[in-house]
Amino acid sequence: MQLLKTFFIVSVISLFSTGTYARQRTGAEERTIWVNALSKIAEPVLVNLSQNTLRKNMPVEVIEEAKGKNRAAVTHLEAVGRLLYGISPWLELGPDETAEGLLRKHFIELAAKGLHNAVDPDSPDRLNFTTDGQALVDAAFLAQSLLRAPTQLWGKLDKVTQTRMIEALKSTRIIKPYESNWLLFSATIEATLLQLTGDCNMKTITYALNRHNEWYKGDGWYGDGKDLHYDYYNSIVIHPMMVDVMNVLKNKNKIDSVTYQQEVKRSIRYAEELERLISPEGTYPVIGRSLTYRFGIFQALTQVALLKRLPSTIIPSQVRSALSEVIERQLNAPGTFDKNNWLTLGFCGHQPEMAETYISTGSLYLCSAVFLPLGLPATDEFWTGAYTEWTNKKAWNGVDILKDHAIRD
Repeated sequence: MQLLKTFFIVSVISLFSTGTYARQRTGAEERTIWVNALSKIAEPVLVNLSQNTLRKNMPVEVIEEAKGKNRAAVTHLEAVGRLLYGISPWLELGPDETAEGLLRKHFIELAAKGLHNAVDPDSPDRLNFTTDGQALVDAAFLAQSLLRAPTQLWGKLDKVTQTRMIEALKSTRIIKPYESNWLLFSATIEATLLQLTGDCNMKTITYALNRHNEWYKGDGWYGDGKDLHYDYYNSIVIHPMMVDVMNVLKNKNKIDSVTYQQEVKRSIRYAEELERLISPEGTYPVIGRSLTYRFGIFQALTQVALLKRLPSTIIPSQVRSALSEVIERQLNAPGTFDKNNWLTLGFCGHQPEMAETYISTGSLYLCSAVFLPLGLPATDEFWTGAYTEWTNKKAWNGVDILKDHAIRD
């Protein structure tokens, strides 16, 4: 824990000094800021889960209209699944003797203890996988984290815990998903079961992928169901889950290359559009549902960066520079954390009226999806490249940038 405190002392100065660039920071400095932000967000969840005190200590904040919905039944699985969903690629780098590597070791150990407790029938922090349809959603996020960290999450679980986790994931089959992005939650769980056990319900996966292909609207956009929703769900759920599910199918020779490459092309285009939504000041449009996920709405962009599939119009360091500005703006806003460092309802600070009735404290940890590029080592060009202006900053500074064009597929 002394290491963690030392790391915070070094990096917190950078994180909370200013919301804009006093100077152009190096990639190493920005990685420190990202790791510190991840640590601040992750620590309360994983420490408490590892100590069987998550239900006891995590607040359950909801808006007035949601107080009759018993979000306490699902909010703890939300916090765990969504947090690990975003930080798992970083954990998968494994421990080493650097300060960051030792910090990873700390969180890997907490996650292993916590996931043991999460499926232990005698634990006060045993997570709910079947009561309320929301459990399907966050079981899928947890499953996807196991896909993203097969060695440092799944591989660190003892055999009894692995068996219990498989049973917990299978238990969600009793929940029928809506005809919307929810189909991908069931598909992601089945793809994870396929990866971990060699067996799954392929009909569930095939149905979800076929329906989304029917709902495709063009230029990288899927409808959420038959209708187009002008929000960030293509980034929050649709592209990331389709890509990870299809990766499993590809590795198991259960999908044709044309279908796989088509989704890769669409996800890259959507990521390109997301990058163009970041303003010169590090803000982005306040539109659509679930804005209290904060910078987690950039997951389609961070996933493409992690997979090293950024389009030729974007260099990795401009994504890092842009998202560093966004992360600072939102985390530095007064009221983002409570006195015990739990996230509060809001977009830029504490703004509970921006939350939907399905949002509670645990929901907010989907913000961790912004941290996917931390799964790239510090030596990767994403982190070693010099500070680079992003598309909107270039354009508004008079740089002659390339024209933007839709894809046709």
